Amino acid sequence: MKKLIYILSLVGLLGLNSCSDELNTEPTDKVSGSTIFADVTSAKSAINGVYRLLYTSGWSSSWGTENNGQTGIQLMADLMAEDHLMYSQGQGWFYEDYRLNVHADYTHKSGRPYAVWNFYYTIISNVNYIIAAEETMGGDPQERDNIVGQAYAMRAFCYFYLIQLYQQTYEGHEDAPGVPVYTEPTAAGSEGKPRGTVQETYDQINSDINRAIELLEGKSQSHISNVDYYVANGFKARIALVQHDYATAAAAAAEALKKNGLKLASISELGGNNDTGVSDVMWGCEITTDQTSGFAGFFSHMDADATGMYASMAQKCISSGLYNLISDTDTRKTAWFREPLAKDGTGSMVSYCQLKFKMADYTTWTGDYLLMRAEEMVLIKAEAECHQGQYSEARATISQLGDLRDTNFAERLASRTDANTYNTNTNAPLKTLMDEILFQRRVELWGEAGRIFDLQRLGLGYSRVYEGSNHTETVSTKNTDVASPLFIFPLPQSELDGNENITAEDQNPIVM
Repeated sequence: MKKLIYILSLVGLLGLNSCSDELNTEPTDKVSGSTIFADVTSAKSAINGVYRLLYTSGWSSSWGTENNGQTGIQLMADLMAEDHLMYSQGQGWFYEDYRLNVHADYTHKSGRPYAVWNFYYTIISNVNYIIAAEETMGGDPQERDNIVGQAYAMRAFCYFYLIQLYQQTYEGHEDAPGVPVYTEPTAAGSEGKPRGTVQETYDQINSDINRAIELLEGKSQSHISNVDYYVANGFKARIALVQHDYATAAAAAAEALKKNGLKLASISELGGNNDTGVSDVMWGCEITTDQTSGFAGFFSHMDADATGMYASMAQKCISSGLYNLISDTDTRKTAWFREPLAKDGTGSMVSYCQLKFKMADYTTWTGDYLLMRAEEMVLIKAEAECHQGQYSEARATISQLGDLRDTNFAERLASRTDANTYNTNTNAPLKTLMDEILFQRRVELWGEAGRIFDLQRLGLGYSRVYEGSNHTETVSTKNTDVASPLFIFPLPQSELDGNENITAEDQNPIVM
């Protein structure tokens, strides 16, 4: 009988080493979760261990340098779309994502299908033990609720990414196969769950995030890496946006923006987007010298001026199509991206090379990872208002960000018509208010939100073939139309082999 094998439990108490391809179930087989989480102190250690996993590399049997946690997944999802490119192949890390060429990797444990699955289900396994101990956990009730609330939020977070990466978007696919949903502790030998439906997966996501918000309300954020009430509302805003529940998305984003001391940051304040202490950061990972992932770190893959790091030989660049839509008065145009050069050089001296993400310290290879910024909440609120036809409100909201980035933004915005329609050609001139809001999102969140997710929820495909395109891989022979099967992953073969409730008939379309 096949039994579930994708379990790594209680990593917060296991030293936080990089995860191996064969997942360790100890100490779950030996000590019950209720015993380990007898008090809030042990539970707090476990939830902090979960946050450490967000920037741990090695979620695959090899190629672990590109399977390096949440920022790596966001970078992957950006490169799968049309706004982000790799100037050179380098050693191949992330290049196959850019080429939409990872489906064949479902058969083994080195590539994306397995590594992403492993990453999120490992976190889910850990937080399920914390949630299960809610009624028996000793210690201060307020601290208990804070820890359990964070666990619920992180479970919602993981299922939200899983359902977007292993199935098409919510609207129009509600009855399609979802992902296995586990809400109770699991151990070696636990029976695997079936895929269920997309709707059932989102039902669990919404239940979890609502419970998290309930438990976290009124609790303080002890560290920027911890999810608090406002970050949980940020999660809710993201989730509702994908579900086209625009009233909820706008309300949740507005609530998230009420965080005390939170404010939008100027480009100069943001620096290299490497400091969790900046006023706009809601959630992030503060990376110390003993926590750097070195060659596997996010900044190694992004900062082309980091000598010997991966980006120096595989530069990440903005597409010329998106770059040309940026106003010359927009400070992001040259602060975040290299202008076209007469002759490309080395390091970041390559046309359109990204300058947005820079290491904080080249001697220690460090820089903090920013996972949620206030600017995203403004963008969600503006888009959700526009979708609802609340044009004056949407104009006021997007101006909070636009005026901070572009000295000529008021005139630019005035030229946009009041409409919630948007271009299907993503490189076409901007005409409507929604065009402008979506453009602002593309530029502001370039490299940090995963563009493929937006294309999916908005019902868009893309083309990298256009006059002046700087894409090194045009993928012109591949399907990049709306809801392409290449926009999602096959289930890993090891899941089919190890889960008796998922068979070959449950597999996603595979494009070789």
